[in-house]
Amino acid sequence: MAAPPLGRLVLTHLLVALFGMGSWAAINGVWVELPLVVKDLPEGWSLPSYLSVLVALGNLGLLVVTLWRRLAPGKGERAPIQVVQALSVVGTALLAPLWSQVATAAGQNHSVAFLTLTFVLALACCASNVTFLPFLSHLPPPFLRSFFLGQGLSALLPCVLALVQGVGRLECPPAPTNGTPGPPHYFPERFPASTFFWALTALLVTSAAAFQGLLLLLPSPPPVPTGVPGPGLQAGAAGGEEEGEEEEALPLQEPAAQAVGTTPRPDPEAGRLRSAQGVCLLGLLAVTNALTNGVLPAVQSFSCLPYGRLAYHLAVVLGSTANPLACFLAMGVLCRCCPGCCVWGCSHT
Repeated sequence: MAAPPLGRLVLTHLLVALFGMGSWAAINGVWVELPLVVKDLPEGWSLPSYLSVLVALGNLGLLVVTLWRRLAPGKGERAPIQVVQALSVVGTALLAPLWSQVATAAGQNHSVAFLTLTFVLALACCASNVTFLPFLSHLPPPFLRSFFLGQGLSALLPCVLALVQGVGRLECPPAPTNGTPGPPHYFPERFPASTFFWALTALLVTSAAAFQGLLLLLPSPPPVPTGVPGPGLQAGAAGGEEEGEEEEALPLQEPAAQAVGTTPRPDPEAGRLRSAQGVCLLGLLAVTNALTNGVLPAVQSFSCLPYGRLAYHLAVVLGSTANPLACFLAMGVLCRCCPGCCVWGCSHT
């Protein structure tokens, strides 16, 4: 079968990358904006701890997606993806005018609007992991790499935007009488937090538009009888794959060379080795996720903010930039051995 035009192929990769950009852009944007909003919200230095708890509670979105698949089997991933994208766009659009609103709760002032909208964004971002990837399983593997590239951009672009925004400088000019330092003078940022959230909303609208473009560009996969492995996306429509390479259409599917033929006799020693390696890798994954997504962000304000808002701002932004840079590196350098993964995980944390 003839390969599609190069322009169509490039456009599909671009749309997939922009689609992946909207997966975690909302929460990443909120994190990198913390050094600027922490001085105006009543939670103060405890605000990152509140956000860590809300992001952890956002995993309830996985339960909602599971119930959707149980109650509406065979409906596909289009509706959940559109709901996730709508929540992200509406949540960030409401953050722009409402992030600084304060209300009284339990006898104390709290940023109820900011925390509530952050929880909504956490629900959407956590649910994106289990809705975006099943949709991409109908595409050939090269498009999956473009998606992960877009996920790296979901952290990199908000970081670049935060660096352009800068952080307010503090100076204590000498008093004109005796030359001693006078009262502190704060210089404003290049643009306020509301403008940052509007720019973040524009990124999420672009990601949602890219998904709609994919729906128009790629045909819906034909229905497949039960028990028969689906062929995935048609070769001429999405990736220029030949008919002989049809087994690559589903990257998460077991290769045909392994599925057909005689089953090798299991090796007990190899089974125990794989089990030990699996436990080691799962434990390493749990520790690194707990540190990078829970413990370290929660205490970052207490460890960095005493050195000034500029140090805190650079620590948050550059720390968030490390993740997409590591994803770009992993696209070219693959590490499959257990000791190498352990060394990489320990150095990452």
